[in-house]
Amino acid sequence: MEIFHNFPLWAALFAIFFAQFIKIPLAFLPTRKFDWTLFTSTGGMPSSHSAAVTALSTAVAIEHGMDSTIFAVCAVFGIIVMFDATGVRRHAGYHATVLNQLVTDFNKLVSEVKSWPKKEEIEKRKELKELLGHQPIEVFFGGLLGIALTLILHAIIH
Repeated sequence: MEIFHNFPLWAALFAIFFAQFIKIPLAFLPTRKFDWTLFTSTGGMPSSHSAAVTALSTAVAIEHGMDSTIFAVCAVFGIIVMFDATGVRRHAGYHATVLNQLVTDFNKLVSEVKSWPKKEEIEKRKELKELLGHQPIEVFFGGLLGIALTLILHAIIH
């Protein structure tokens, strides 16, 4: 079976498993807790995606040379994967954080609105003053809403 002799494949797979496994002791150092879920989680230190594509490219370079077409394909593929990991995927993680905060804020707002009629007038005034400022998440989603509404209106009118 030739697949068992495919060095680039095995190098990449080993890099993935090793990178995922090493996340566990690296996380243990500051927390003093073993979190075995890190073995199958995305993100964190080190990037198993980056480990895989660099292992693949290196193995292909060793076997076929850096002037080969297959190395060029692997290198470009690796650059795209690593760029994606540091750009799009990282920002998707930021968006997930923002969305989680939005859900928490919305649930808090719903519970406060339910208790609003029961509050004394002085409590209502105090809370209104506190609500004059905005959390960054509120500003972010307000900005998105403004952009979306403007684009929709522009499409309808023109």
